[in-house]
Amino acid sequence: MASLGVGAEQEPLLGDLTPGSREWDIIETEEHYKSRWISIRILYLTMFLSSIGFSIVIMSIWPYLQKIDQTADASFLGWVIASFSLGQMVASPIFGLWSNYRPRKEPLIVSIFISVAANCLYAYVHVPASHNKYYMLVARGLVGFGAGNVAVIRSYISGATSLQERTSSMANASACQALGFILGPVFQTCFALIGEKGVTWDTIKLQINMYTAPVLLGAFLGVLNIILILVLLREHRVDDSGRQCKNVNFEEASTDEAQVPQGNIDQVAVVATNVLFFVVLFIFALFETIVTPLTMDMYAWTREQAVLYDGIILAALGVEAVIIFMVIKLLSKKIGERAILLGGLIVVWVGFFILLPWGNQFPKIQWEDLHNNSIPNTTFGEIIIALWKSPREDHNEEPTGCPIEQAWCLYIPMIHLAQFLTSAALIGIGYPSCNVMSYTLYSKILGPKPQGVYMGWLTASGSAARILGPVFISQLYTSWGPRWAFSLVCGVVVLTILLLLVVYKRLVAFSVRHGRIQE
Repeated sequence: MASLGVGAEQEPLLGDLTPGSREWDIIETEEHYKSRWISIRILYLTMFLSSIGFSIVIMSIWPYLQKIDQTADASFLGWVIASFSLGQMVASPIFGLWSNYRPRKEPLIVSIFISVAANCLYAYVHVPASHNKYYMLVARGLVGFGAGNVAVIRSYISGATSLQERTSSMANASACQALGFILGPVFQTCFALIGEKGVTWDTIKLQINMYTAPVLLGAFLGVLNIILILVLLREHRVDDSGRQCKNVNFEEASTDEAQVPQGNIDQVAVVATNVLFFVVLFIFALFETIVTPLTMDMYAWTREQAVLYDGIILAALGVEAVIIFMVIKLLSKKIGERAILLGGLIVVWVGFFILLPWGNQFPKIQWEDLHNNSIPNTTFGEIIIALWKSPREDHNEEPTGCPIEQAWCLYIPMIHLAQFLTSAALIGIGYPSCNVMSYTLYSKILGPKPQGVYMGWLTASGSAARILGPVFISQLYTSWGPRWAFSLVCGVVVLTILLLLVVYKRLVAFSVRHGRIQE
């Protein structure tokens, strides 16, 4: 592959290098080659910014939601976070269909513009006199709708790369997306230093604080992204061997189709990989969702402390993920993608198992918002003991601790900080490993045939995971507490490991399965 030209772009992100062909220099000019890869790099950036739009506010949504609308609870938080993926799931087929009949610039620019407008709406959700939580819900849903351009990006990369380049290009796009999800909180952490008050621009009623600054940055980056697409993105389409084709609304009259290897795609492996990818994103989405409520409940952190400390933790996980990406790129050549995927799932299971609460130390109870009818179904003795042990707060300070409305706060032991940090570190190892491995295996299973439809299914499964994950964990956590919530997550991971073991031998590359090359 290195003989194809610039090694960095054509080298597979994961897997063995394959010898290239000097025929490339004949069928593609240097100018066309450079323009094509500039366009692909612009879409790598777009993929990265799209996933940042999801994660850049993930740590501050909960405290911001509590600040703007006191009627919002942890259950509603799950819907707010899930609305992003719901919007993306709805928009992906629309933008994908649009890109089949019109230049890809059109849906890309429109989708990014929607995200920019939605981020601006998010910055103003504090202005209405009531129903603020629903404005936030709409804003996050529209940001997700704009992120539906992921289908266009994958379609473009698939059509603008030869068979030799396609797998590595798709894996690179996956890596950019995963890094965006993980590194988004880094920006949030930086803005946490602004504080809740920040500064106010009274003329346009704009508050710039630790909650709104991240989305304003997202809007600014979106505008820059639109400019880059307008200036640098060119429509490119190449056939399987890398020859340039027409771009839009054309019928390809070519004999090149004979070069496509014959054989059926292993549909069992396709479905299994979709399920594996769903679980991987499901797990990380629920982990990102629950981090802030969990730490505020367990360690009595204020809103500002939660945004700052949790942002630092996830920023550290982002650095960890970058290291993991570099390590597994080398490790996969020695032990293979399937082994790394299995190992990653085991590490994730250990991480959530460690997160189970043990011992006899309980979290501090938040009594500040206790009302006449809000006492949960507990015994009188439990309430008196908890009242006796709970220190009183200054009424002028923000109430902290585990809310008494969550009955489990009185009898579920707290999760120690060392427990939480160890668990986060392990999940930070397992998630990026599983994410890239599942995506890379999927590309190899599909082989040299067009992957657009199948990639659409994978996008849908990922969006569904990010919808169901936050709702699943927020409902379970609010009603039953961390012991039940994380026990069920451990059970899901065990079932996923069993599924992987069942289909392990089928998760091989298309060419390996049909005997064209040896594994």
